[in-house]
Amino acid sequence: MGSVTPTVFKASNSLSNRGQNALELGEKRITWDIISDMWHPENNPDGYLSVGMAENTLLHSILVEYIHANLDISAQHLSYNNGSMGSHALRKAVSHFLNRHFHPFRAVEPTHVLITNGCSSAIEHLSWTFVNPGEAILLGKPYYATFIADICLRPEAVVVPVEMGAVDPLSPEAVDLYDRAASQFEQRTGKRVRAVMLCNPHNPLGRCYPRATVDGLMRLCQARQMHLISDEIYALSVWENRVDRDAPFEPFESLLARDTTGLIDAHLVHVLWGMSKDFGANGLRVGAVISQGNAELHIAQKCLSLYSFVSGMSDQITASILHDDTFTDGYIRANREKLSESHALLVGLLGKYGIEYARGCNAGFFLWVNLGKKYLEARPDIQGDAQGLELTEMLFQRLLDN
Repeated sequence: MGSVTPTVFKASNSLSNRGQNALELGEKRITWDIISDMWHPENNPDGYLSVGMAENTLLHSILVEYIHANLDISAQHLSYNNGSMGSHALRKAVSHFLNRHFHPFRAVEPTHVLITNGCSSAIEHLSWTFVNPGEAILLGKPYYATFIADICLRPEAVVVPVEMGAVDPLSPEAVDLYDRAASQFEQRTGKRVRAVMLCNPHNPLGRCYPRATVDGLMRLCQARQMHLISDEIYALSVWENRVDRDAPFEPFESLLARDTTGLIDAHLVHVLWGMSKDFGANGLRVGAVISQGNAELHIAQKCLSLYSFVSGMSDQITASILHDDTFTDGYIRANREKLSESHALLVGLLGKYGIEYARGCNAGFFLWVNLGKKYLEARPDIQGDAQGLELTEMLFQRLLDN
């Protein structure tokens, strides 16, 4: 028999196109490098002090104490339990919690809820299910950067950033810019825009969308038959701004609370929530998709959710927390108070050192700060790009004006 000469591939060709995309993104993504080397006064004094991670540690001691007192793992939690979409107990607990705190127009039922291991997985599932490769989701600027990977990396969808210019990104006037961005993408590529991605309360602006803006986006999505995905992971982290009392503050209103009749078909509306932000429990890895009018989505997730299966321990812990009305009510109140105090402390320090910040936020863990201007004042020897600095100043001033 003749010998077979093996085909030799270069090392650079060992990855698929998808793998190569992940490699290129991974080389740029330093987040995990930073949090694996975080500063500690004794254990790691040379580590990083990160101000770029949306993580709430204010009530960790209270939550840890509660978990220790209420952890009740059985043999069932060591099995596949009720399947990969979340246990019956957890889906019931999530629906119970949302019905109390999100004031839904139509009561949330356990069958409306899909449990995932964090909201990133939830977003990826929706992108994969609703958007064909090369089709698009609209995302208004500025946005949470990880939305890009969630939407694009494995589903191979496209994010179309909506440029806002001088328009307040949360204002009703922004709706026309979403429409224009969709038209331009579809004319340029011949492919459809399938969805609009919102973050309400907004990351990174720290404000809530006015009802008029959400109404406009619902009408736009209905007209174009696009899905409206509302990431409401900061829904209960809305707090009293004690510093900028004269600013116009929008209250948070969940998309679940709206009667969408005449605005958008129910099968196009999807809400996301999870334990990471309102309960400061990123590490539990529990997120949820709430979709009340799209049975096909839930059927599709019977196979897809295998890849976002929440651990039995996280499932039990979360169900215990969300069923305990006394604990959750007190926790939410305390969290809002601590966030308000933290905001007041930070802006007091910024004022002391003459550092500009964008006023008027009342949600999440966010504050836009103009560090570049102060740095250049302190370092006149640094010769920066004058045009770039002028643009930065102009954009920051727009935030101040809004």
